[in-house]
Amino acid sequence: MSIGSGIFLVVIGAVLRFALNMELSWIDLDLVGNILMGAGVVVFVLGLVFMFRKRRSVSTRRTVVNPQEGVNEVRRTDRIDDTQL
Repeated sequence: MSIGSGIFLVVIGAVLRFALNMELSWIDLDLVGNILMGAGVVVFVLGLVFMFRKRRSVSTRRTVVNPQEGVNEVRRTDRIDDTQL
């Protein structure tokens, strides 16, 4: 979601900066466009960093078989994703 939001901000900022030729006395649209494009790049990069950061997940599976036999199995699986930028 943040990657899409970053692209959206860059597009809106580019439209304000390059496509509109309006002059308003109370706001500078070129400056607002530059700010939105910068914010979009920051959001896009943060989205990539959070998507590819190192993840660790731990799952525990417990299987209980017939209580008279006393079979009880506990299995712990650690999975570490080493995907990093």
